[in-house]
Amino acid sequence: MTACAIETATDDGGAVRPARFTITANGAYAARLAGTGDALYAERWTLDGPEPYAVPLPLDQPEESHTQLLPLADGRVLICRRVDGRRHTFSLLYPTGPGTGQLPLGAVESDELVLLPPSPDGICGYAMCVGADTTTIWLVAGGAFGPEQVAEVKGRCTGGVWLDRTGRMLALDRSLDDGPVKAVAVDLERGGEVTPLLQITEESNDRLLTADPDSGLLLIRSDAPSPGHDRLGWGVLGSLLPVRFPECLRLDDAAVTPFAVQPGQVLLPESCAVALRIDAAAGSWVGMWRPAGRRMHQLAAPVGWQAGAGVWTAGGVLRLPYTTPDTPCGIIGLEVPPDPEPAAVTVTVEPRVCRPVPLQQAPLADRKAAG
Repeated sequence: MTACAIETATDDGGAVRPARFTITANGAYAARLAGTGDALYAERWTLDGPEPYAVPLPLDQPEESHTQLLPLADGRVLICRRVDGRRHTFSLLYPTGPGTGQLPLGAVESDELVLLPPSPDGICGYAMCVGADTTTIWLVAGGAFGPEQVAEVKGRCTGGVWLDRTGRMLALDRSLDDGPVKAVAVDLERGGEVTPLLQITEESNDRLLTADPDSGLLLIRSDAPSPGHDRLGWGVLGSLLPVRFPECLRLDDAAVTPFAVQPGQVLLPESCAVALRIDAAAGSWVGMWRPAGRRMHQLAAPVGWQAGAGVWTAGGVLRLPYTTPDTPCGIIGLEVPPDPEPAAVTVTVEPRVCRPVPLQQAPLADRKAAG
């Protein structure tokens, strides 16, 4: 009844920064760095019970502000700490009565390492090491013998979106030889076999932001309609129709980023509700939109919202986590307001924009047969 919802933050170049509040793919648990100043500690949230509640997971020493956390479906929290410059250590944290248990998993050396979003299987944790010419994917939790390299991809990669429900197919945004950024599909069960996923034009930068395996809905950021200026668009995996860039998703003075898609809409991409984070000088708030709708609804976020985090129920309720002095662990539910006009697709397709090929050539349709 829940969908994957994570906070993903990027810099202007598209590189992923560690998320501050991350929710498991099944929506059951979340993790964040809690505390203030230099007194930071890991905190696990339980979201699938009658009421949400938080469990602090402090250790003898406070955590650094750049520490990365990833919740697992069994309630443990993967923690990644950077020590001695290039060394990144991994451990699993879990509550043990009044204290916190810690299971060391090993370490990986890298100048630039980021934890990938929670795997759909809920068991594994992956990290991406980004080099100047090569990107490697490591299985850092869920393996048998500590960190294990599972893929090596030529080029500099950013992003990270799961394309299926098994944790096999991973989409990355790749740049080769300082060329344009193109999303590719990486098969983690075939040694990191890479196939093209998204190319709107040869020169455009085409990044995949979100993918919903149930409906096939893809949320894309590209400068194909207006070179030099990114636009938010949508397409359907395997479709021959062009990527569409609705005007309602374009705000002059704010950045719009999708962070959750309604699950359970099998083969109904235009009916999927999409949650959007809107960032402007005045702060952050929430947008709600369906591809079949004419408008994006903008709603005030709850005070203390963990900006960019949330999870949809299959019934179309968006659950947003928030913290305040009176409510240190809270969830508020929002529903998509009705459209004032009959649903219709509003699109802006520039002459330069062609179909999102080779989406239909990506090795996704025959995953079950291959696996």
